[in-house]
Amino acid sequence: MQKAIQFGQQVAGYNVPVLNEREIRAAAGLLFLGTFISLMFILFKGNFIPIKYVITIFLADFIIRVLFNPHYSPTLIIGRLIVNNQTPEYTGARQKKFAWAVGLGLSATMFVLMVVLNTYSIVTGLVCLLCLLFLFFESAFGICLACKMYAWFNKDDAQYCPGDVCSNEPKQEIQQTSFIQVLVALLFILTIVLLAYGVLQKEYTKRPHALFQQPKPANHSIK
Repeated sequence: MQKAIQFGQQVAGYNVPVLNEREIRAAAGLLFLGTFISLMFILFKGNFIPIKYVITIFLADFIIRVLFNPHYSPTLIIGRLIVNNQTPEYTGARQKKFAWAVGLGLSATMFVLMVVLNTYSIVTGLVCLLCLLFLFFESAFGICLACKMYAWFNKDDAQYCPGDVCSNEPKQEIQQTSFIQVLVALLFILTIVLLAYGVLQKEYTKRPHALFQQPKPANHSIK
């Protein structure tokens, strides 16, 4: 039975409280999606209403995670339901609590500036982009950027990091990247850039027409 105020769970074989990294990544993906869509509303519609709701949800969720119990976090519950058929991947709770405290500070700052004071500035823009960066790295790569700052403020080392990145184990053969692979990736990126801004630039910049309609002839008349 989970206590009302508790952080992490004791699991057999782990000497510190842990959390399920899979549901954390799922929740980060949900928050990233909501924040990103809200940002698009601002950029293309000048509509700040969605971001205010997202910030409120973000702040309330992180208050529950950090000050009470992440077991009752709404986004983590939804994430748990999404990935409940997957084998749990345990991660140390201590570094996650530190990372979420950073998230709580960022969301509280956004709440005061955008919801309470009803303002926007370069500060809110930078904080929003920082939150998106944290959420994207967590959901896409399983990399907790704020967790990496844990060692800066704590003497004890983080334990049970996702992918065992804390253990400094030598890379397995399948993880190693050769010079040829790096070269292929760089050539691929260079080719795409050359096509987009050179050979195919005209084709890429054409406005698409409806599939079952004939394209309208280009009007070259000068007005």
